[in-house]
Amino acid sequence: MTAAPAVAQGVTSASFAGSAPLAVAVGAGAFALLAMGVVRTMLVDGKAARRRAGEQIAGLRALVDEYEALLSGSREVTVLWTENTDGAPKLLGQSAAVLPIGRHPESVLSFTSWLNANDAERLARLLEDLRVHGHAFAVSLTTLDGRLIRANGWVLGGGAAMRLRPAFLQPGSEPTLVAAAATGDVGSVRAVLAALTQPAFARDKAERLVYANAAYLQLAKAVGKNGSEGAPPELLDTPQLKRHLLDCAAGNQPGTTALAWPGQGAYELVEFPINGGRAGYLRPVEDETTRPAATGLAHVGGIIGALTTPIAIFNAKRELVQFNEAYATLWGLSRTFLVPGLDERAILDKLRTEGMLPNQVDYQTWRTKHLESYTRKAPHENDPWHLPDGRSIKVVSAPAGAQGGVIYVFEDITERLKLESTNKAFSNVQRETINALSEAVAVFGTNGRLTLSNPRLSQLWKLPTNELGRNPHIDEIAEASGRAIPEDGASIWRNLKRGIIDLNPTRSDQTGRLNRSDGRLLDYAITRLPDGQTMMTFLDVTESASYSKVLKERNDALVAADLLKDAFVENVSYELRSPLTNIIGFSDLLAGTEGGSLNERQRSYIDYIRASSVTLGVLIDNILDLASVDAGIAELRPELLDVFTLVDKAKAGLSATFPEISGEKPINLVVDIEDGMPPFIADGTRIVQVLYNLLSNAARFSPPGGEIRLSVSHRAERMLFIIEDEGPGITDEMRAAIQTRIDTPSGRQRGAGLGLAIVKTFVNLHGGTIIAEKREPRGSRIVVNLPRDSAMAGVAE
Repeated sequence: MTAAPAVAQGVTSASFAGSAPLAVAVGAGAFALLAMGVVRTMLVDGKAARRRAGEQIAGLRALVDEYEALLSGSREVTVLWTENTDGAPKLLGQSAAVLPIGRHPESVLSFTSWLNANDAERLARLLEDLRVHGHAFAVSLTTLDGRLIRANGWVLGGGAAMRLRPAFLQPGSEPTLVAAAATGDVGSVRAVLAALTQPAFARDKAERLVYANAAYLQLAKAVGKNGSEGAPPELLDTPQLKRHLLDCAAGNQPGTTALAWPGQGAYELVEFPINGGRAGYLRPVEDETTRPAATGLAHVGGIIGALTTPIAIFNAKRELVQFNEAYATLWGLSRTFLVPGLDERAILDKLRTEGMLPNQVDYQTWRTKHLESYTRKAPHENDPWHLPDGRSIKVVSAPAGAQGGVIYVFEDITERLKLESTNKAFSNVQRETINALSEAVAVFGTNGRLTLSNPRLSQLWKLPTNELGRNPHIDEIAEASGRAIPEDGASIWRNLKRGIIDLNPTRSDQTGRLNRSDGRLLDYAITRLPDGQTMMTFLDVTESASYSKVLKERNDALVAADLLKDAFVENVSYELRSPLTNIIGFSDLLAGTEGGSLNERQRSYIDYIRASSVTLGVLIDNILDLASVDAGIAELRPELLDVFTLVDKAKAGLSATFPEISGEKPINLVVDIEDGMPPFIADGTRIVQVLYNLLSNAARFSPPGGEIRLSVSHRAERMLFIIEDEGPGITDEMRAAIQTRIDTPSGRQRGAGLGLAIVKTFVNLHGGTIIAEKREPRGSRIVVNLPRDSAMAGVAE
């Protein structure tokens, strides 16, 4: 039994030695599991700690934001220098509470831009001492525009802070004075009292008056007590003073006492303690009957917002009290800029900077004159403001109430001025037009008075111009006309009066003629105008009526002459043919049967008689032809013609008119007809007459034996007949009117004018043209241009 444990012990040691690595492995694994659990627990705890820290940071940030928002909403500025700002300060609050309107918040640290020079240097020195040595300060400062500012500086952790705020928010407000007194700065209290518009004073510890402002002295003078700022009079009588002092002796809080003086209204005395004594002021007591200004302003402020007319109200300190949306829209100003309390000078300066005000050489003088509105006691309308953008603004200012201030009413009159300018220009044009008329014009209103006239009316009716300028009644015009034209002046106007005062809506316009006693003839017209007025016009037609009478008489004479001409053509021309036929017949008989018994002289006489008879026959035919053309009965009979036959007939007539008489050279006629002439359709009889008259005209004006050339050719669809002679040449009158050629003494015979007239007439009937030219060195050329087919041209009449 003793050996067994030994054996067993040996076996156990060996087993333990063999199982050591397994134990180490199991221990390491257990440690790893334990470490993993610990790490996981630490991670979870770390996330929870970070979450709690984040929530705390967010809460702190929200709290900081709330504090900053609270500071930013107060009417003061707080400047912070902290270690985290890297020297750049942080600004909190409303900078407009201490800075002039329109300045950037950063301008707070530029002390010289808004503080007096001494105060700016003093504040800079105190601020440097605060940041370097940590010395706190509290001081009152005066701005460039006269306001009082309180500045407090203190150490903030590792940095510094400075607070700037107005020494008072509203003049005479009790909390402000208490705040000023709490600083222990007697100078600040005096400055506040001096700035008040209400009576204010200061007492020493013995309750003696040691200071009074200007309003206090003015009230004292009004109640019969005189004094000075250093030795002010006591407004309280002895019982009132004792009772008030007993009321205030109980504590240091401000106390009030009701006071009244005859003729000065009721006041409320407010007093509070200060270092070294007591200060106070008199606050007027207002009821519903003694506050008309405030009531009026409140009422106006409630209704101007609904008006479309731009309106702005400023108090006596030139601070903006109320405005409407139309005012902001008119000047393009934002609501963030137009805040109550904004100085009007700041508004004007901003508008000038943005180019919204009228251009002025001296802006400061203009602004000062504009701000005189605060001193006026009655409404005033300024000259229109002509803005750079082309608008014109009318500005009306009126007192805002008994407490002072101004109500501005603005009106954009740009369109109205344009309409007035257009209407004025139209009226000027209308007036000048009426004045330039040859007719006399008079416009009467519905009341029968003259509203418009021109100088011609005064001249035509012999009326004084100054009398017409008084807009007389039509009865007055009738009386004046009766004096100028005693016979019938008044009666004419009384008859015309019926057409002017007739208000019947169905009436019609009238016209007529007046035969005045002085021999003048006047055409008149009465026209109803759309606006109910009546226009009357007069036109002097005396001369034109005389001219018309003369023209009518002349026309009657011309008609009679034309009838006489027709009678002559109809009767005399035909009567001339019978004896002319006898003359020609007997001339031929003498030349033929008894020719052998006639000597040479007698035979030449017979030839002259025969030639003159032929010429006379041609003239008679021409007269008849012209008469038929004038009567509109001339007709063309187009037919196919042979040019050679036409020329031969014209030559035969020329030979009969100009026979070869002894002692005279014969006519030297040269005919040149182009080969291959196309068909020619025209009235043969009329063409022969044309050629005969042109050739006989050339023969009359050519020297004896001179050459006369007739050339016939064609150009496209036209036929050309050209007659040239060696006469004296064509005149300017003949070139202008071929039918009026003037016979010259060098011609052997006269009577060419009628022939040329018949030529031009027949050429025109065929649709052709005739041109007269001068030849060089002498002679003339006449070109007749005719269509090849007059029937196709449609020119026959």
